Amino acid sequence: MKILTVAIPCYNSSAYMRKAIESLLPGGKDLEILIIDDGSAKDNTMEIALEYQERYPDIVRAIHQENKGHGGAVNTGIREASGLYYKVVDSDDWVEPKALVKVMNRLKLLEERGTPVDMMLANFCYDKEGAWRKNYMQFRHAFPQNRIISWDDMGHLRQTQYILMHNIIYRHEVLVKCGLELPEHTFYVDNIFAFQPLPYCEKFYYMDVNLYHYYIGRDDQSVNEQVMLRRIDQQIRVNKIMIDVFTSQNWSGLDKNVRKYMMIYLNKIMTVSSVILLVGATSEDYDKKCDLWEYLKERDEKLYVRLRMSVLGVLINLPTTVGRKTTVGAYKIIRKFIHFN
Repeated sequence: MKILTVAIPCYNSSAYMRKAIESLLPGGKDLEILIIDDGSAKDNTMEIALEYQERYPDIVRAIHQENKGHGGAVNTGIREASGLYYKVVDSDDWVEPKALVKVMNRLKLLEERGTPVDMMLANFCYDKEGAWRKNYMQFRHAFPQNRIISWDDMGHLRQTQYILMHNIIYRHEVLVKCGLELPEHTFYVDNIFAFQPLPYCEKFYYMDVNLYHYYIGRDDQSVNEQVMLRRIDQQIRVNKIMIDVFTSQNWSGLDKNVRKYMMIYLNKIMTVSSVILLVGATSEDYDKKCDLWEYLKERDEKLYVRLRMSVLGVLINLPTTVGRKTTVGAYKIIRKFIHFN
């Protein structure tokens, strides 16, 4: 039995996928690497995947599928995984090999002791091309280190901090149990991945190691502002799915802190969607923003009021053209320092 399965969704990724694969290989035979070619048509992505499968048959498996988008590739990884734990590494990102080995050794030790966890967390880096400094997202002040913890042990997360696909490793059975099925042909589904399974994670573990490098710099990257504007309908779709997940969840018997965290995360995604629409600045964009908030109101009016009256909710719903320009200006200042797109 493999300790960890890592899925690498690839779509015309031949120019950079080797770096992702090579960074994972030090995980050794306790690691399964699924290179999922999501219908690449413009390059030799599949040939590279098969090359690594031939070189490392005990570690690497190449999978080809018709194009289903990032979510479809993640879904395939979940179905095909043989590891006890599951992680996604995007093909233009990479991990720190030494940190990976430390994390895998800890997961293996927890298994040997009969004390498995539902989720492992580590740190990640916004690795923006040309940035004068690297922005590491670390959680040492929010989570106790190197012991099994619950939501009740969680400290305060700053507004600029996120638990994302980049620093999450789930126990595979958690993903099966929560019925995670990401929408196909849709960008930004990593937000659903970092959201829907959380109520099923009762025990988790935080290691203060810088594991994941989230590369930001390609012009066609999904988080590029202009790309987000073109794909705003997909962002809204993901946002509405997250609203549905939250408002349909039975919170009875769950730690109140998991609900609190998910509400904060949903508020941040509402903010991202709204700000991008404000950046678009057309009447159609403004109508879409209003529709999104109305959707939340229809699903749960109390939640709508709570998010609408939060600091972020007030900021992104400032009235008049001046108010909207103020919101966009604040977003651009924050982006300059955090490098999230």
